[in-house]
Formats: sequence, C-alpha cells, structure tokens
Amino acid sequence: MNEVEIVEMDEVKRIALIAHDNRKQDLLDWASYNVETLKKHKLYATWGTGTLLEEKLGLEVIKFKPGPLGGDQEVGSLIANNGVDILVFFWDPLEPMPHDPDVKALLRIAVVWNVVVVSDKATADFVVSSPFFEKKYPRLVRKYEY
Repeated sequence: MNEVEIVEMDEVKRIALIAHDNRKQDLLDWASYNVETLKKHKLYATWGTGTLLEEKLGLEVIKFKPGPLGGDQEVGSLIANNGVDILVFFWDPLEPMPHDPDVKALLRIAVVWNVVVVSDKATADFVVSSPFFEKKYPRLVRKYEY
C-alpha cells in the first residue's frame, strides 16, 4: 500500500475551468449563477473558456492554450504539481473529439492526484454548496515512487 501525504486545500481554491464547445453555454450559465463565489477563488481555464468567462462575467482568469493545442496538458501539468484543487470540466460525452486522448489523460491525472473532478452542473452545484468549498480541506494524495 502506498503512503499518503496531505495536500492542504486553502480557503481560496485553485479551480481549473474547461468546457467543450457544445458545453460552453452550460458552464457559462453555471458560472454566471455562481460568479460572486468564483470571484473569491483563483481561476484557470483553457483559452476559449477563459476568454468567455472574462468577457461575459468579468472574472479574472489565468488562461492556457486552447485544449486541442496543448491547453488540456498544461492544466494536467498544473494538477500533477499540486496547483489545482478542483477541475470543472464540462465535456461533451456525445461528440467525438479529435483530441480525445488529451481529455482522457487530463481526467486520469486529476484522479491520480485526488483532485475534485466536476463534469456537469448538478455536481458543480453540490461542490460549491459543500461546507468544504470555502474552508481548508486536507486532501489525501498517494505518494508515488518515481
């Protein structure tokens, strides 16, 4: 059995926001409803999603490249280096994606590092309404040998 370490999530969460084209409006609607809450946290996003959140909601977002051009991998790297607490990824389960291996890799790395993964509005609503969302939380992460 692998040992674990505690990675303390601060009150200010580091949230990565990504949405496929067919789900951008869903994410925008959810973020609009929660804009005051999201303003209290550090936000990251791939280019298109981040630009939309900045322009439509006035959120401050650190943007990466578009997902198909490496943005998903940039977010994955941040996750692997304990730089993300919550991954909000509204992906489209009905549309084949040319960068599907990148998407699967991103979701896999989030689970490997025990990051909260949100893929739909219902889960997003539960996460932001959780008592853990606005306070410290001791996230357990396996210590991998490499």
